[in-house]
Amino acid sequence: MASLLYRLEQEAFRAGIQARTDDARDWFKVKVKQLGKINRQQLLRDEALIRKSRTMMGHMYMYFYDPKHRETLPYYDAFPLTIMVERAPGGFYGLNLHYLKPNTRAIFLDKLTDTLTNDKYDESTRFRARYNLLSSVRKFKEFQPCFKHYLSSQIDSKIVLVQPPEWEIAIFLPTEQFVKAKKTQVWQKSAKTIRGT
Repeated sequence: MASLLYRLEQEAFRAGIQARTDDARDWFKVKVKQLGKINRQQLLRDEALIRKSRTMMGHMYMYFYDPKHRETLPYYDAFPLTIMVERAPGGFYGLNLHYLKPNTRAIFLDKLTDTLTNDKYDESTRFRARYNLLSSVRKFKEFQPCFKHYLSSQIDSKIVLVQPPEWEIAIFLPTEQFVKAKKTQVWQKSAKTIRGT
């Protein structure tokens, strides 16, 4: 399958869009909206994404997820887009960016770049966003609704690494798969949590 992510990167390059700018975010948002529905199974096989058997904290991943306590959860995302934050019992804590509406994701991702290990935007680039930092610095308030505990045993697919050059595209892809609630309802609830209301 031809890489959707590479194709979008090339189109942005040809359009003269500079990565990690407001113009790039606006361009990707429009382009992704034009794509319509995304096949998540196919996306996991995209050439731009790297299948991983071992994960590292601070990287961004996509995967299918079937929560252990799905019956009691008010809602959940069955296809998280997660920045792994730190190890947790049976799995890890992560920031599932899907719990934020796309514009808020872009703002939050931009803030999180202050925690990057370097500015190479390659596989060595990771987020150093740990819970203590996120919860103690007011500018990271968007973390609250998307900080989740994921159990490794409940991951229902291969885990794929979203590399730094594709972060900006991935946050706008409409791949969230909320169960028991519409995405607009989830985003409204997340906005209230961020505002503290």
